[in-house]
Amino acid sequence: MRRRRPILASLCLLLALALVRPGPAAAAKDELVIGITQFPSTLHPNIDSMMAKSYVLGMTRRPFTAYDRKWQLVCMLCVTLPTIENGLARPVDLPDGRRGVEVTYTIQPGARWGDGVPVTTKDVVFTWEIGRHPMSGVTSAEGYRRITRIDVKDERTFTVHVDRLTYEFAASGSFQLVPEHLEREAFADPAQYRFRTKFDTDPTNPGLHFGPYRIVEVASGSHIVLERNSTWYGPPPAFRRIVVRAIENTAALEANLLSGAIDYIAGELGLSLEQAMAFETRHRDRFAVAYKPGLVYEHIDLNLDNPILKDRRVREALLLAIDREKLTQSLFGGRQPVARGAIHPLDWIHADDLPAYAYDARRAAALLDEAGWTRQGGGTRLNAAGEKLTFELMTTAGNRTRELVQQVLQSQWRQVGIEVRLRNEPPRVFFGETVTKRRFPAMAMFAWLSAPESVPRTTLHSQSIPRADNNFSGQNSTGYANPEMDRLIEAIEVELDRDRRRALWHALQHLYAQDLPVLPLFFRSDSFILPRWLSGIEPTGHQYPTTLWVENWRDARP
Repeated sequence: MRRRRPILASLCLLLALALVRPGPAAAAKDELVIGITQFPSTLHPNIDSMMAKSYVLGMTRRPFTAYDRKWQLVCMLCVTLPTIENGLARPVDLPDGRRGVEVTYTIQPGARWGDGVPVTTKDVVFTWEIGRHPMSGVTSAEGYRRITRIDVKDERTFTVHVDRLTYEFAASGSFQLVPEHLEREAFADPAQYRFRTKFDTDPTNPGLHFGPYRIVEVASGSHIVLERNSTWYGPPPAFRRIVVRAIENTAALEANLLSGAIDYIAGELGLSLEQAMAFETRHRDRFAVAYKPGLVYEHIDLNLDNPILKDRRVREALLLAIDREKLTQSLFGGRQPVARGAIHPLDWIHADDLPAYAYDARRAAALLDEAGWTRQGGGTRLNAAGEKLTFELMTTAGNRTRELVQQVLQSQWRQVGIEVRLRNEPPRVFFGETVTKRRFPAMAMFAWLSAPESVPRTTLHSQSIPRADNNFSGQNSTGYANPEMDRLIEAIEVELDRDRRRALWHALQHLYAQDLPVLPLFFRSDSFILPRWLSGIEPTGHQYPTTLWVENWRDARP
């Protein structure tokens, strides 16, 4: 499928990467130390959604399919990408009158877990068993539950029978294999599986990994060490050893780079745009900085179980009271565009006629008055029961940019009589517990990263609300439930006609803008801080990290 791509941005990125020239002759490094701003809450590939985990696991495993830097779907663990034309995908009529699909994959013949055990269809069937179990704690369980059966042809080839024919029928990036020979025992009690998995209890077990690298050391909250995996079936990686260090404070991250304690700051989880621009001005002689705009949506999730936030008038007032244009101009020089919704203008499905909700403090005040929150002496707003209009805004601790954004929001909301308290947590706690289990009382600020034309079932469908009775599966942390949104999501998934699908996408975006379960802020650009000797890193601009191609990274010095 063709994707709309940022031509000018791509040219700028290629120019920046072209500046990574060999420096003075030096022995090629065999160890690379990478700095990121978060530490994973878990290392299980299917539990919790966190970029820090995806970044690390991109070096230890491969999904069946992924979107590459050109936004094209490609095979990684599979041998051939299934299509209807090549016969590996076959639409079928189901007994209930719907259309399903049978998709056949063959696992790369050389794929072996790090302990030498072949990656086989036994792992495929076992992973499906975990994924579809309602108590396993798998984050994106819907894809597994749509599979009605798996026919095993042999150790490497299998056919999945899916209960609906979707336009993404070949995309299986979320089907992340786990080793049956190691994980079967931990899954004996599915409700306890997320606490017993070897990915967290024994993360250095070589049998958990089949990518270019395997994890050999985990220091929780500090660093993860990876070394070459002797069973890797692809091109050998250049670096013998890679260390990923989590430095949650971005100022400390920069200081560690300049001191030589780390070699490279990952763009996926590194410096913000304005920090990178200032860094480039000061240190362009030693480092190249590549900027990649992409599908990174900074926003505020609202807990819709909060009785105050249930009132849509309050949600709209919160958005109207933010001068987002001024915020992005003052913090980012206008280089990170204000978001009207969750779909980036770079994505072909983007609707350009959404309401802007431009800054309007007067209208925000009127809406609050209408909702029963009237201003008293000193500017505080109270309801009829004498309760203050006050919220708590949470985000990831140590991220200087987010903390600055928090302060701007707090100040702007104060102007219309809304009191906001700021409270932050380390990312592994914020994402692993607070957001995942919907424990934030009012507002949680973070970013979603998506693939091109990614259906938001896990974040907006009512069946994806994390609850104790589903072991907190799903990512609809707002608790948003609208039957019309559910209908649109389900219709988009099975609409193969591009024009009709675009119309459905536009309707979804308008409904999202109308209901405001989330406060859209801006779309981020990632900034990659590259030492001039490091080559082969190609930013993607979406949720699939650069580490999925780590075997192409090299010390470019002669």
